[in-house]
Amino acid sequence: MEVAHTKTCEEILEYFGTDAERGLSCAQVKNLQEKYGPNELPAEEGKPLWQLILEQFDDLLVKILLLAAIISFVLALFEEHEGQITAFVEPFVILLILIANAVVGVWQERNAESAIEALKEYEPEMGKVIRQDKVGVQRIRAKDIVPGDLVEISVGDKVPADIRLIKIFSTTLRVDQSILTGESVSVIKHTDPIRDFKAVNQDKKNLLFSGTNIAAGKARGIVIGTGLETAIGRVLLQKSLNIEMLFYC
Repeated sequence: MEVAHTKTCEEILEYFGTDAERGLSCAQVKNLQEKYGPNELPAEEGKPLWQLILEQFDDLLVKILLLAAIISFVLALFEEHEGQITAFVEPFVILLILIANAVVGVWQERNAESAIEALKEYEPEMGKVIRQDKVGVQRIRAKDIVPGDLVEISVGDKVPADIRLIKIFSTTLRVDQSILTGESVSVIKHTDPIRDFKAVNQDKKNLLFSGTNIAAGKARGIVIGTGLETAIGRVLLQKSLNIEMLFYC
């Protein structure tokens, strides 16, 4: 729910059908799990080196250059003897350029894959939710959290999903969200709606982002995004889409 920051707490609760005190029912949780899937970033197996190398030559321009190198090499074979060595310079230079292109492409893709794996390390393992099947707060695996879940967080916790704050129990709530926004200091959060549809993550003071850390305070909120639908998930998805464009953008 990308515009959750513009809504009031009551509107968010009504949208997901969540009870403000008791959370979701078992039936609601089951339906939402089927609809949204697990709250985790998908694991992707790294491509073998030979496949990465072949992919560097799967481009029209590269194929044209490779064909030109082959034609130049064949023509060089029929050159007069005294100029034969010089004739091989052109196809040799083209091949060197193609090899350099492949090396750089493979190196960039490996770096992009490493960056994606680094982002996934910020996934939390556990979360504290309020559901109607049990009294009070219960700890569950973060992957089992669904949009609409009522979540409690406190100092030292890692945020298990993207959350719209609905109640702050402490005087202030501070969050370290540097992994996502790059801010060097912890950010003070609140529950008021922000009437700016174009607000960037730094301006969404009523949202908590998955993978960030609670620096001070205690609060309750409702989950608005899980898995790839979180802010960090969208960063991961964008990086995945950009892997094949790193050298040709």
